[in-house]
Amino acid sequence: MSTIKDVAARAGVSFTTVSHVLNNTRPVSAEARRRVLEAVEEIAYLPSAVARSLRTSETQIVGVLVPTVQNPFFAELVCGVEASCRQAGYSVFLCNSDNDPKRQQQYMRTLLEKRVDGLLLSSAGDDEALAAIFKMARIPAVTVDRLVSGARADRVSVDNQQGACTAVRHLLDLGHRRIACISGPAEFEVSRERLAGWRHALQQRDLPQDDALIVAGDFSSQGGYEAAAQLLQRQRDGHIQPVTAIFASNDLMAIGVLRAAAEFNLAVPRQLSVIGFDDIDLSRYVFPALSTVGYSIKAQGELAGQMLIERIEHVDAEFKDIKLTPQLIVRDSTSAPCSA
Repeated sequence: MSTIKDVAARAGVSFTTVSHVLNNTRPVSAEARRRVLEAVEEIAYLPSAVARSLRTSETQIVGVLVPTVQNPFFAELVCGVEASCRQAGYSVFLCNSDNDPKRQQQYMRTLLEKRVDGLLLSSAGDDEALAAIFKMARIPAVTVDRLVSGARADRVSVDNQQGACTAVRHLLDLGHRRIACISGPAEFEVSRERLAGWRHALQQRDLPQDDALIVAGDFSSQGGYEAAAQLLQRQRDGHIQPVTAIFASNDLMAIGVLRAAAEFNLAVPRQLSVIGFDDIDLSRYVFPALSTVGYSIKAQGELAGQMLIERIEHVDAEFKDIKLTPQLIVRDSTSAPCSA
């Protein structure tokens, strides 16, 4: 591998001159600069990022930690983060914890060891352990859709309760009264907020909040399928009164609900309306196209990336907590119930 001394020899200048050209630390004559840049290109010299970070205490790298890249939500989110960071001259180091809190902690430590300039966290798991690592890290940070207790970090989130309430109100406005909820894992703040939105919408219309109509999933398509199949089987067996609509706490679970409905020979939306949450890109291409609520996921990522860069560049600025309002997107999976 070529070194800075190889560049200097090729260009006929001192290695300190090469350093000044590459780092713009001192004026260099136009002729010397030309020779240095030509030498760099001819021998394909790459400056050491590690050495540069030791000199400047900056790596121009940000760490992004997500729970699973299998969920399109996080893939779209990272695309937005990467776009805004790239524009600001930063590279992104992506870590996928695979919904494993221990792996998440290991990645957090790895990112800190790599001397990343900032951290963007969108993940699940042990709040106490995360808070301890944040306290130890003391680097600029932004969290997406969660608040880590004690962490000095900016946050960008979607109003989960309002979004869920909007989704259920849409079903109520269509004439549905027996509306089931496929919730996420109870330990997640997002799940609790979206379940609260389901409850609030029913409460506003003076309708009962029947806990028999709540089935927990895991935010995956399989989890949504299994939860819906359980619910529909109980309905078939006569253990609960039939439902005419299902609110799923994210789009992946709603897609699983569509599969379960097909296996139970229920036509969507004529016999069963289905609505999700997030508006992942895939939701418009399933059949029937999925009604949902959401805020542009890529835009969320871009905003989170911008907030992180601003925090890196202005570490003492006042912390921000931005809550975005999700919008209703009506597609083909919701309609009035047959009896309406």
